[in-house]
Amino acid sequence: MNTDIPDSYNAIETPDQSQAQFVRWFREVAPYVHDFRGKTFVVAFGGELINDGLLYTLIPDLSLLSALGIKLVLVHGSRPQVNEQLRLKGETTQFGRGTEPTSAVALECAKEAAGEIRLDIEAAFSQGLPNTPMSHAQIRIISGNFVTARPVGVIDGLDFKHSGSVRKLDVDAMRVILNQGALILLSPLGFSPTGEAFTLDMEDLATSTAIALRAEKLIFLTPEHIGHSNNLDIDSELARADADGLLASGKLDQDCSTFLRYASQAVKRGIARAHLVPYKQDGSILLEIFTHDGVGTMVVEDSLDDLRPANLDDVGAIVQLIEPLEIDGTLVPRGRSVIEREVEQFTVLEHDGIIYGCVALIPYEQESMAEMACLIVHPEWQGSGEGEILLRHTEAKARAAGFKRLFVLTTRTSHWFIKRGFVQGSVSDLPKGKQSHYNRSRNSMVFIKKL
Repeated sequence: MNTDIPDSYNAIETPDQSQAQFVRWFREVAPYVHDFRGKTFVVAFGGELINDGLLYTLIPDLSLLSALGIKLVLVHGSRPQVNEQLRLKGETTQFGRGTEPTSAVALECAKEAAGEIRLDIEAAFSQGLPNTPMSHAQIRIISGNFVTARPVGVIDGLDFKHSGSVRKLDVDAMRVILNQGALILLSPLGFSPTGEAFTLDMEDLATSTAIALRAEKLIFLTPEHIGHSNNLDIDSELARADADGLLASGKLDQDCSTFLRYASQAVKRGIARAHLVPYKQDGSILLEIFTHDGVGTMVVEDSLDDLRPANLDDVGAIVQLIEPLEIDGTLVPRGRSVIEREVEQFTVLEHDGIIYGCVALIPYEQESMAEMACLIVHPEWQGSGEGEILLRHTEAKARAAGFKRLFVLTTRTSHWFIKRGFVQGSVSDLPKGKQSHYNRSRNSMVFIKKL
């Protein structure tokens, strides 16, 4: 037995490769597993991912999602493969982003590319060598004529020929397959009631599929991070209104603009979360789904329009929010004078002139730490993610101010913070100034999160 391994580790200094960290991570992802089991994810990726040789890296991660009970619909693109087929045939036409006219020759190239990619994907899901992530995997992937298409037609005098758009999907048949535990694979082709084939935009097909199936998530696997490829500082989470503003600014390249536009459209049509995830980062889809901050950009409907800094006029409303929790012992009594003195540290949620939530960020600059305190949502407003909004705002505010760690003290809500990436620490992990004021009679638990 190795006696050099300690029984426990400091919550902040846990070694990256320690057994304790593995156990902690496994426990932390459990809430996500419970939450996503039985939900439908639509995952879309272009032919660029396949050309970059990353298909056999992605498939084991998708297999794991399926094993965890997530229903998957995969939508693949084929633009570079079609363009290569066109070059081999001596054609000068090359496809870019967006809908372009599809000639009869290009349609045949699209069919050939789709068939080849479909076989490659099926082969990748058929792996099962021992000592690999696919060992013991029994994944069945189904493709078929689920998509009814209509021709784009003639627009401003331009005939789009064999280019089409999604008319409808056979949702009932797709749900039967998903409920049987199989995956569905959709190629960027659709068929009309007369038997004609039309090329489809992968992004449009994926978005239409997610909306029709009422999917929990739409995930676009992109070549680069949307911010990095445009030299922009973009938050890991964007309210749809902010995403639309970014699109209108013209600061994004065509690829990122296309993905973000469809992500925004999906959220507007009822998809809770739409993600843009860089596929070149190993395990990016797992990191995006099973970690709080993820590695890509997530578009959500939540609007932060009601979120603003507090001022002296808000002190009375903040006191009304805090008092019931002070009376039942959840919060340490502060008093109105303390709130007035520290009001600039507060942020409030306001709707139609009513303040229904608040949170405070208290800095400890010497240790590059900050405390999140008084995170409160009025009981009548709870249950719709307002606490999550306040948390995300506070994390972003602390990160922007240069703080490396965020901590909370709590006696009753430990599980809520654990689920959101905080780990338990001790009083000795707190800043010196906070340690000297720690109320040991309350025995509050300490939770810390790296930013």
